[in-house]
Amino acid sequence: MKIGLLGLPTEETFKKAKEKGLEFVEFSINVESNVDQFLNDVHEIADWSKKYEVGVQSIGRWGSDRLDSKGNIIEEELKISYQLVDAASVLNCENFVAGCNYIKEISYYENCTAAIEYFSKLIDYGKEKGVKISTYNCDWNNFIDNEMAWTIIHGYLQELGIKYDPSHSRYGGRDYLKEMRDWGERFYHVHIKGSVIIEGARFDDPPAGLDQTDWKSFMAVLYAKGYDGGLSIEPHSHNWEGELGEKGVDYTVDFMKRLLV
Repeated sequence: MKIGLLGLPTEETFKKAKEKGLEFVEFSINVESNVDQFLNDVHEIADWSKKYEVGVQSIGRWGSDRLDSKGNIIEEELKISYQLVDAASVLNCENFVAGCNYIKEISYYENCTAAIEYFSKLIDYGKEKGVKISTYNCDWNNFIDNEMAWTIIHGYLQELGIKYDPSHSRYGGRDYLKEMRDWGERFYHVHIKGSVIIEGARFDDPPAGLDQTDWKSFMAVLYAKGYDGGLSIEPHSHNWEGELGEKGVDYTVDFMKRLLV
């Protein structure tokens, strides 16, 4: 396994990763992001990757609608997904991560069928570009974040992976170690983010190692499942920003490196 950092698609992110002894960076080109700007910068980003000898491990897109109110694929969003897969290919990035919104006007079965159609297209396109496709286990405009959805959608699409983050499972009231035991073979990418729950409610996302996650057991299950992908540190707390945030990232880097064997 290798450790990296989720950040903005800037030279500073590559420089920071290099200074911290990390092997890769990750980018999220989410619903509020300037997709065109990112696509225009892809070759410059490739130059930064070479300059700092830091790879790009994953590109994701969170929050966007993939389906319209009738459950049909939104072609413009599919086009954006294709473009981001193209960008991943240029950057020698092996993972593209996406979700799928839930349409209340149609049944759960129909939602799953529509999601399967969407991800089938992405998987086929990704094969042409050498890029694997995963769903994210966050509930931001996405219903494919739990075992019921995985059983149907990933059960049918054997080449569809999972980008896993234990904090989402914890905040959703699920057993992250059980999910890892049952689905760890399908993990293509992993986020490292702390989580603290007080009186049943989300309190903060502090640096991993300063939270309630059993990271030793987490890593033990990943090793048992043969996972050899990226561990991407995701700074996510508004309490850990600026100088304190940098110290938090450094703490997590040191903490996670001690768990590698």
